[in-house]
Amino acid sequence: MEEKRVEEELRNSLLISERLRLAVQEADSFKQECTSIGNYAAVLSDKLRSLLRFTGSSQSFYDRPVRRTVSDVVKNFDRALTLVKKCKRRSVLRRVVTIISSADFKKVQSVLEASVGDVKWLESILGFGGGDDGGGDFGIDLTLPPIASNDPILAWVWSSIASIHMRNLNDKIEAANQLAQLAKDNDRNKQIIVEEGGVAAVLKLLKEKNSVESQVAAGTALLYLANDEDRVRAIVDEQGVSLIVKVLADSPMMVQSLMASLVARMAEHDSVAQDDFARENVIRPLVTLLSFEKFSDEQLVQMGKHSISIHSIVQINKEMDRFSVNGSKSNHSFKPYVNSYSSVHSDSGSSRGGSVNNNNNRRERENERPEVKLKLKISCAEALWMLAKGSVANSKRITETKGLLCLAKLVEKEEGELQYNCLMTIKEITSAAESNADLRRAAFKTNSPAAKAVIDQLLRVIKESDSPTLEMPAIKAIGSLARIFPARETWVIGPLVDKLSSGSQEVATEAAIALGKFACEDNFLREAHSKAIVEFNGIPRLMKLLKGNERAQLYGLILLCYLVLHAGNNQALEQARVLNALEGVDRTVIAQHTELRELVFKAIRHINLYHTSSHSQLLSYVP
Repeated sequence: MEEKRVEEELRNSLLISERLRLAVQEADSFKQECTSIGNYAAVLSDKLRSLLRFTGSSQSFYDRPVRRTVSDVVKNFDRALTLVKKCKRRSVLRRVVTIISSADFKKVQSVLEASVGDVKWLESILGFGGGDDGGGDFGIDLTLPPIASNDPILAWVWSSIASIHMRNLNDKIEAANQLAQLAKDNDRNKQIIVEEGGVAAVLKLLKEKNSVESQVAAGTALLYLANDEDRVRAIVDEQGVSLIVKVLADSPMMVQSLMASLVARMAEHDSVAQDDFARENVIRPLVTLLSFEKFSDEQLVQMGKHSISIHSIVQINKEMDRFSVNGSKSNHSFKPYVNSYSSVHSDSGSSRGGSVNNNNNRRERENERPEVKLKLKISCAEALWMLAKGSVANSKRITETKGLLCLAKLVEKEEGELQYNCLMTIKEITSAAESNADLRRAAFKTNSPAAKAVIDQLLRVIKESDSPTLEMPAIKAIGSLARIFPARETWVIGPLVDKLSSGSQEVATEAAIALGKFACEDNFLREAHSKAIVEFNGIPRLMKLLKGNERAQLYGLILLCYLVLHAGNNQALEQARVLNALEGVDRTVIAQHTELRELVFKAIRHINLYHTSSHSQLLSYVP
């Protein structure tokens, strides 16, 4: 059913108040008490008329607390009218049957007094009383109206949202910070803010592109709200995605960093937001921001010598130029997309005037604090990670923006959270490529410089890092790419085999999973890869892994079976007593996995048939 307009509800309340006034005049008993009720009703009527005039003249009006308050006022008017009508002259019988006490009047006076308090509180947050048109200088009212005495959060939320809609800029910023603090406290507060229309108000403040402080306050509030699918969907439904992308492309670094974090949070919790951001082309500016200042002129020349597509770099430059123009729309914005590559490619289409502008943009960006620049990159990398997660389409978009080369460079040069986020983004892209042959062929050709750069850095991390947090995504990414490596690329397998004996059982298990993708039935080159694993002394390391926890045993056993089936008649298998290991494996591990039971049986049969020095009998194993 369509909700009534606020003006209609107010007019209805005034009609009831008029009926109450007439009933007070006609009362024959309890005249003093009825007069007192009439006085309360008169005060309420005056304030409701002021509120009605205000709602008719206000262009920006927050009606949620008004609807709730007026609804309660109408209920209390009805209750008072019913009581006062009983005081009218009537027959002796009716007067005997109808018993009225002073306590009844006290209860009604109490609720009317509460309504007066509620309307006065509305007056304080909306500014409609005393001739104020709502544009005056009045702060957020943190007092509690009677209507919210049992739930003070509701009053604070109403007051803050009303301030964002109606106050001056400083009050709006204060109100957004108040909402952010409330949202930070707990999920219940977040839900109240969303239900009471806070998302639309905060998005409205985010449009204040001439005020960095207001955008930071709005972005922070949205970031705290966006930790749940339903709340993220509320932001999406208010057309928040397109606004966030626009602010990302036309704001100072601090705001861009917040927007990138918001993209990451929303994409993480809602697949609809993940797809909508991609449709709004958020990936390209994220990659551009992530790559700024990463490639020096000397590095670009070196890239050219190694046949990396200069055309690709020029395309990135064009994107950065385009965003720099967008950035110039706001006098308070740092030009966010600086063409740091222009000096190398100045004769590929840049005008002299463009070079001057780019130099100015570069100087502005260089003046920003290093920690702000780093935070921006960390946020952009996280956003790309969440956009790529579980999405073939978004992973493809990242590779089409030459994002792989940028990610590889950051993995090489950076450390900490930025390096980790880049590794996780690569892991998600390679996972998508594993499940999609078209993406695998397009982005990870063996002769692709970007793909080679990524693989080189993944292997470097695997070989040099002693942090499981970094090793595991790198190992997973190499495993996802197992089908792209030709038989001669045994240099990829060696580092994975070494990790089978890692001090971290989780890392060793991930190495077994990755190697299993090289040796499995789905890999056309499984035999060559299996032999390489054995030649890199993988069997002894694998035998030790079988003594680990249940997960290590499971994936170690799977890899061992693949090696038995595909490595040929290799003496290492016999020397390591693989048959004994397969027959002695924990039956509880096998019992939980039907496919593993069949794989183990096939491996034992293979050993008995083709490894002549084995003395065990096939029948000794009962699956």
